[in-house]
Amino acid sequence: MASFSMYNQPMYDPAAVQPMRDELTAAGFDELLTPEAVDTALQNHSDETTLVFINSVCGCAAGSARPGVTMALQHQVIPNQLTTVFAGQDRAAVDRVRQYYLAEFPPSSPALALFKNGKAIYMMHRREIEGRSPEDIANRLVKIFAQHCKRTGPSINAEQFAQLQHAVACGSKIPRFAEV
Repeated sequence: MASFSMYNQPMYDPAAVQPMRDELTAAGFDELLTPEAVDTALQNHSDETTLVFINSVCGCAAGSARPGVTMALQHQVIPNQLTTVFAGQDRAAVDRVRQYYLAEFPPSSPALALFKNGKAIYMMHRREIEGRSPEDIANRLVKIFAQHCKRTGPSINAEQFAQLQHAVACGSKIPRFAEV
């Protein structure tokens, strides 16, 4: 059985996935790197909304999910808090989200979940992302944000959004670390 420290090692080269992280942090997301950070973000009971993006190295994250969510965050109403965990990288943090906060949903990456008062009120599973355009993802999210959120958008100004670099690499080209 692997120790926790071995388990928590990233599955992919951190340098290769850094642009996939940077894309979201540039759009206003905070990375949740530990289970404790996940708990702090999601145990919010102030009637504010928290979006959790489960990031991934897969092609549908690159081609649809990340561009779609950043586009949705350019609208008038957005979640109060924008957070992200990275599947295959921040493994303990992702497990905390999945096991404690999204237990009623099958695991998915990429995925988007909107929380209010520590409870998931919306989940966009990978099957709802695959094969859809960024515009379709954005339109779906904008409708959800309009129903549940109150923060005035956008998450970043139009000039910053125009400079946003979308990481279009697919995980199939990123070397996996050997399992020890």
